[in-house]
Amino acid sequence: MHGAANDFVIVDGRNMERDWPGLAIAVCDRHRGIGADSLIILLNSDKADFAMRTFDTDGSEAETCGNGIRCVARYVIEKGLVSPDIKEMTIETLATINKIRIEKDDGRITKFWAKMGKPRLTAAQIPVDFKAGIGEVIDIKTMLAYKVVVEGTELTLYLVSMGNPHAVHFTDKPVADFPLLTIGPLVENMSIFPNRVNFEVARVLNKNTIEARVWERGVGETMACGSGACAITVASKIRGYTVPKVDIKLRGGVLNAEWDGAGEVVLGGPAEMVFEGKWPD
Repeated sequence: MHGAANDFVIVDGRNMERDWPGLAIAVCDRHRGIGADSLIILLNSDKADFAMRTFDTDGSEAETCGNGIRCVARYVIEKGLVSPDIKEMTIETLATINKIRIEKDDGRITKFWAKMGKPRLTAAQIPVDFKAGIGEVIDIKTMLAYKVVVEGTELTLYLVSMGNPHAVHFTDKPVADFPLLTIGPLVENMSIFPNRVNFEVARVLNKNTIEARVWERGVGETMACGSGACAITVASKIRGYTVPKVDIKLRGGVLNAEWDGAGEVVLGGPAEMVFEGKWPD
């Protein structure tokens, strides 16, 4: 499955026990496996309609996955695990319980909207340990920021957690020109981030539109990132760059995000089935 080309292998693991990290490494390999950014396991939940766990290509577990949540919602509908007329459902992740709204046009599903929770903005919540770094902490009351030079590139990282940690850098140049493949892994593994970090480079095109690229922790550059789109939306709204409703243009497509500055961030976008098959044990 994929959401704006952020692609996943989805497994119904409700009656299974497996080495999920090891399986993720195997199936996500794009040359020796199926090929995906992450492996997502569908599970039962006593708090929501369903639960999910997300394992990235390196076998590490992610707390949440915005595009993956929408794909799981599509999966349970396609597999007949819920009524085809369902309008809302809830999916539990390690980070929170996400409420998903299904948008339809003439009976056909056109988009999924997921409530991604409130952004977390304190150092402990992100988490970040400024004492472990050599950059400069910028004293911003509304949002933590960290100025540092990486491989000769000066970065101002706006820090936020959407249940998983993000560092957003705004640039006034096309994001296609940014050396993400070099800078991304260095930011991901900076000493101030005890759990590593997802890194987004973004350029504000107008009050309603941002273009971005994402380096995902444990994966590398991805075509899209739902929680990353949310983090960008939060940072740009706090900085006064954009209005509450924003279109985030990523390499794989456009994601829609909304944040009123106080409540939950809402993420909208596609979720598509690609193919299905069997993986030999």
